[in-house]
Amino acid sequence: MIFDYEVLKLIWWILVGALLIGFAVTDGMDMGVGNLLPFIGKTDEERRVMINTVGPHWDGNQVWFITAGGAIFAAWPSVYAAAFSGFYMAMMLVLFALFFRPVGFDYRSKLGDSRWRKAWDWGLFAGGAVPSLIFGVAFGNLLQGVPFHLDELLRAHYEGALLSALLPLLNPFALLAGVISFSMLTMHGGIWLQMRTEDPIASRAAKAVTIMGSIAAVAFALGGVWVAYGIDGYVIVQQPPINALPNPLAKEVVREAGAWLNIYDSQPIAMLAPVVGFVGIGLTILFSKLKRPGFGFVTSGLGMTGIIGTAGLSMFPFIMPSSTQPSSSLTIWDAASSHLTLTVMFWATAIFLPLVLSYTVWCYYRMWGKVTVEEIQARSHSAY
Repeated sequence: MIFDYEVLKLIWWILVGALLIGFAVTDGMDMGVGNLLPFIGKTDEERRVMINTVGPHWDGNQVWFITAGGAIFAAWPSVYAAAFSGFYMAMMLVLFALFFRPVGFDYRSKLGDSRWRKAWDWGLFAGGAVPSLIFGVAFGNLLQGVPFHLDELLRAHYEGALLSALLPLLNPFALLAGVISFSMLTMHGGIWLQMRTEDPIASRAAKAVTIMGSIAAVAFALGGVWVAYGIDGYVIVQQPPINALPNPLAKEVVREAGAWLNIYDSQPIAMLAPVVGFVGIGLTILFSKLKRPGFGFVTSGLGMTGIIGTAGLSMFPFIMPSSTQPSSSLTIWDAASSHLTLTVMFWATAIFLPLVLSYTVWCYYRMWGKVTVEEIQARSHSAY
């Protein structure tokens, strides 16, 4: 074993975060385009142009989401079990919304009937808007703590009926986090459209970048104030050695006002995350106005990285805090798989992740260029 257990636990926290960021930057762009589809595309041809900017690669981008789920299952099996049971209704809502995307992309233009196409335009909007919102809502609930506890067999238990499990998740702070997620992904989709299309679509997309970027920045700032003064964080006051075998019930955790900001006092370098979030959004709006969407696309990705990184660093080392029994909270130290499992997964990731990244870059390079109305008019109606 080259890495000891403690280091591997930290490495996998970073890797899972990188997968979530990769999903936000790639598939979040597709969702952002879907969010704008019924509003920016004024004609059927304009909407087909928008769809063709993401249609050839949206399914490949979604692999990041599947891979992140698989990584959570393998690296943090107890988190996977507790999260998917507690957020079951929310996950099902996301899943059903995502059903609209493959059908909408592949079959929307198969028929020339305007009602058929408009229905699928709104279906593609739902397939982007619902996940964009719910992913943020999930992070908002994690920051507040999730109402579960572990029994002596480390099984997660929730209170309340299954059908009513979704309503408590839609609380004010979680909805604010949802607004952050929705607006930043829509901004990302807007700058992508500005880069890949011509006027009038590009100019409308630029306006959407300014509006959604401004909403994201204001909501992110408001969320920071809310975390500092309106939400209790979690602090570990006693735990076994962090390289010991995982046992979530062997530690003592307390709730404390403002605890989610402790890392910024102990590790000032962590302040880079929120700074990158704000600067990335600001530069994206600026580059959009300067008609430099290529640079704006890069800074948009950096802004999302900063926002997601801020949430992860604020909660560190917690992954899934428990609001009903804080000592049942799951952390990167006591929710991990075995040393052998993390080691095997690490080497598999070290080999295949660079290959996947290289293939992704190559695919984007091949598809680079603007999609025009004339190009769409020359295609058959059976295409995107």
